Amino acid sequence: MRTFKNIFDFQAHFNTEEKCREYLEVQRWGNTPACPCCGSTNVARFATNNRIFKCREKQCRSKFSVTVGTIYENTKIPLTKWFLATYILSVHSKGISSLQLAGWLGVTQKTAWHLNHRIRQMLTITAPELLEGIVEVDETYCGGSESNKHASKRTVRGGAGNKAMVLGAVERGGEVRVKVIAKTDQQNVIPAIKEFVAPDTIMVTDEHHAYNKLHLDYTHKTVTTGRKSM
Repeated sequence: MRTFKNIFDFQAHFNTEEKCREYLEVQRWGNTPACPCCGSTNVARFATNNRIFKCREKQCRSKFSVTVGTIYENTKIPLTKWFLATYILSVHSKGISSLQLAGWLGVTQKTAWHLNHRIRQMLTITAPELLEGIVEVDETYCGGSESNKHASKRTVRGGAGNKAMVLGAVERGGEVRVKVIAKTDQQNVIPAIKEFVAPDTIMVTDEHHAYNKLHLDYTHKTVTTGRKSM
């Protein structure tokens, strides 16, 4: 998110429901919406209601919006007020009363208490520990096989089709982290890695060009595909 000078600057930027929703979509999916039920990127936006998507996978067919699985799901409170409340609470680290928040948002004290409680929970969730030591990273496609679809419904001949690109990192003798990314390039891969791998870690990857700048933050070792062992 861009840096805002003050609350007026923030309000001017997120002044409509559409702007808030578009921001959530980019933050959650980038340029490639993915079904929260099966992970497939084979989804379509409804022409009559651009807030709703439908999964095209035969075994899923779920309908969803960007708020599914978030604190905004099924809320009747406008996203503009959710966003503004989040901004206010994030810049008041010592907290404010629900009565104060209600006055700033133009809502009831009960609604302000609900917002305060849910947002505080979200802001205080402990981030997962970063992977460290020796970490191996690789990427793969996930989703239904194009070969299993009727010829008339295949999106491409060969290749990945509408499968989701997933980046995975595993700590030697430790935990695993995965994330759906839009594309295997430096602009998507490097930020994703930095989210769950500690600086100065020994990184082991293949020779894909997306990993070329890892040496700036990590001890980077490349291996030939199929021989990721040290």
